[in-house]
Amino acid sequence: MPVTARKFIKKMRGGAQAHLLTAADGNYYIVKFTNNPQTKRILVNEWIASAILRYLEIAQPQVALIDISQQFLDENPDVYFQFGSSRKPIEPGCHFGSAFPGDPNKQAVYDFLPDVLLAKVANLSQFLGALVFDKWAGNSDARQAIFFRARLQQWLPTPDGSEATVGFLAHMIDHGYLFDGPRWAFQDSPLSGLYFRPVIYNHVKGFDAFEPWLDRVRYFPEEVLDNALKQIPRAWLDHGDEGALEKLLETLLKRRNRVPDLLADLKRGRVDPFPAWNP
Repeated sequence: MPVTARKFIKKMRGGAQAHLLTAADGNYYIVKFTNNPQTKRILVNEWIASAILRYLEIAQPQVALIDISQQFLDENPDVYFQFGSSRKPIEPGCHFGSAFPGDPNKQAVYDFLPDVLLAKVANLSQFLGALVFDKWAGNSDARQAIFFRARLQQWLPTPDGSEATVGFLAHMIDHGYLFDGPRWAFQDSPLSGLYFRPVIYNHVKGFDAFEPWLDRVRYFPEEVLDNALKQIPRAWLDHGDEGALEKLLETLLKRRNRVPDLLADLKRGRVDPFPAWNP
């Protein structure tokens, strides 16, 4: 069920011009709107991504459908799109929300950590799982992530070899450019999907580093996508989009066994992110 938006907090960076809002469930959400500059297909991509990442057990923000009423827009005049000196109104309706990990007035969130702290992130290995996911789903953007300190057992039942009770965690975010964004295609550029910090990949010596995610993709169940598809609001799909989306997801399932080859293409590419891998 959609969660009702309550209050505008601030505008976020990025081409989709998302806003940080509070909602009736007490959470804070970064909301991407249906009439955003990158088109509503971006919201569809985000929703599909959340279902896949949840199955692959890769950490991500909680997602929700956010209901924006006309009354909310009237009471929060700072909620609008900005194009140069002109404004564009945001449409009421059901939009995509990605939960902020706590109260932004109390919880610090970072999009960069120095190497000494990055190495201590409790779920750092999930960046390799995210690369498997990005290659499979044709993410044409670089890998995006946020970091925050928290009690590990609250977020990760089995932190990667860490005995600490509090530490840094990573959440994988911003999946609007899966399937090459609004084009709903697979371009498979070798460098797409990589995180910009080489230290993430320095220890990769072969395909074993990408398990168990390669295996989870190989046997990924169709019903996960079927259920996600059923949950997408009809208002997010224009005429002809439903058939195009079904075809896209059929192609995605057919690509399950191609992921090792797509990873190997990275090794053979212009920039080798895996210096320790000697095939």
